[in-house]
Amino acid sequence: MKRVSFDAEFIFKASPAILYKFFTTPSCLIRWFCDEVDISEGVFTFVWSGAAETAELVEDIEEERVRFHWEDADENEYLEFRMSRSPVTGETILEITDFCDEDEVDDQKQLWDSQIKLLRQETGG
Repeated sequence: MKRVSFDAEFIFKASPAILYKFFTTPSCLIRWFCDEVDISEGVFTFVWSGAAETAELVEDIEEERVRFHWEDADENEYLEFRMSRSPVTGETILEITDFCDEDEVDDQKQLWDSQIKLLRQETGG
């Protein structure tokens, strides 16, 4: 099955500074993204329902971009969170780039929609 990238965009009231903490700190990640997380020397071990996945933090620009490369993924695949401010509304624009099998794009987008709903609840919008 061919792997493809897809993008999703979400609007937040929370600032890029707040969102950034929710992508990089264990106490915030477990509130919306995973059940457990351990960070050691730039390597994040995420746990969901007892299953662990490891990702290296390969790009970290505070309040702007966070990019992870999954240990078991192709070298060109990543999970990226990009944050910017709308110059018109002042809201924060969160863009996510992720990869999946081409027949799973709709399912992955639905998964991100539900994860982002949790993130919104935790960040106040």
